[in-house]
Amino acid sequence: MILEVRNVNYHYKANKDKKILNNISYCFEEENVYAILGPSGSGKTTFLSLLAGLDVPVSGKILYKGEDIQKKGLNRHRKENVSLVFQNYNLIDYLTPKENVMLGGKENPEELLTAVGIPSGDWNRKVLQLSGGQQQRVAIARALASPAKVLLADEPTGNLDEKIADEIIGILQKSAHELGKCVIVVTHSKAVADAADMVVKISSGVIQEVKDNFFQNGTNQQI
Repeated sequence: MILEVRNVNYHYKANKDKKILNNISYCFEEENVYAILGPSGSGKTTFLSLLAGLDVPVSGKILYKGEDIQKKGLNRHRKENVSLVFQNYNLIDYLTPKENVMLGGKENPEELLTAVGIPSGDWNRKVLQLSGGQQQRVAIARALASPAKVLLADEPTGNLDEKIADEIIGILQKSAHELGKCVIVVTHSKAVADAADMVVKISSGVIQEVKDNFFQNGTNQQI
């Protein structure tokens, strides 16, 4: 177990009566891809923010390798333990794709940009000159450059065409199964959910359903 959510509750300060997350507990393992599903407003992105140390629970704990991330320091957690793929990219807009990826870690930026489908002619352009889908791919490459053992992604295939989305799904699977990362993806995509090792459903602030995926055995599941 690398990441544990223990009895976590969360609500906005302005509306304490509406719980966004209600006493959630769950454990995440390395070498697995987790798909977090649920309707809009169910708490998926809030859940991801808590795992990333971008926000803190009202009560309960987030543990990384058994240690409370608040006690160890949220800045340290974000720097050392997790890499992030944001829905709005969060790239440095005056830098190039290559420079943005180099900010993520020491992995070869050209190999990573090639892996996510960015042609070499775009490596040294400003990221603002790229399409939204290309910027998302650069954000994924930046996250993959990090040595962090947990990769958190918010709708990483949302702005991509089907072919590139399939390639990104393959990269996320490789990150888990070959590089030993724990990959946690908030998604509405059935393709991402089908490719995940575990599917976790959040609705009305609680985990309602957790399923193993056994597609390699030909078992089809509804999500």
